Amino acid sequence: MDREKLIKLSGLNLGIAAANIITFSPRLVGLGLLGTSALETALGTTFIFLSGAGLIYGNYELLTRPEKETQTNKIRTVEDYIEALNIHRGLKTFEKTVDLLLDQIERLQKKNKTIRDILLKIFSASEMSYKKFDAVIAEVEKIFLMNIGSILNKLDAFDEKDYNFVRKEYKEGAFPEELVKEKFKVYNEYIKFVKAATEDNEQILLKLDKLLLEISGLNSIESGQLEQMAGMIEIDNLIKQAKYYKN
Repeated sequence: MDREKLIKLSGLNLGIAAANIITFSPRLVGLGLLGTSALETALGTTFIFLSGAGLIYGNYELLTRPEKETQTNKIRTVEDYIEALNIHRGLKTFEKTVDLLLDQIERLQKKNKTIRDILLKIFSASEMSYKKFDAVIAEVEKIFLMNIGSILNKLDAFDEKDYNFVRKEYKEGAFPEELVKEKFKVYNEYIKFVKAATEDNEQILLKLDKLLLEISGLNSIESGQLEQMAGMIEIDNLIKQAKYYKN
């Protein structure tokens, strides 16, 4: 059990216990605030019932409720990325970029399917050459989606309301110019990062286009020829660079 959940459990149980002690303390009974009349007995019984129900339900909820996952942890499939991007369509600053990213995902899926379909005309799905190529395409998609994941992190952190507030106050001169410039600098870093990552994905799509152009004119590929293709070399370099970056 994590520390936060333990604190909540302790707080709940101690709070209910304290409420019962205060309500049924001898002093309150002695003062006539909680005596033995029918009404007071009914109120006391009701309080005991509610305390018990709250104790049972509260403990059950805290002990059985699954941990909340962050948006990043929930993202596992292409559909998850699409759903996460659609959530950020409300950000006016990145509205066109989000639309472009969704279009990039669609184009990536289409290109990867076309590449695999062409290769299946040359190889069978069980051949080692096809399996190697398929693994490369899957790795490229992983890098592509990793870029989108980084963009989503920036979109999550970007406070558009504050960004618009700063722009408004800058025009009205409400804050010192140096302070406003520093805030703009921070927000411009978000914008520059998102733009650069989106351009990186467009470069990945270009590399797939080059590879697709190469293999679309082939009827057969000899052993070892796959690794020597210019498009494959570019993509292989991309994968190596991405692995180096992650490490």
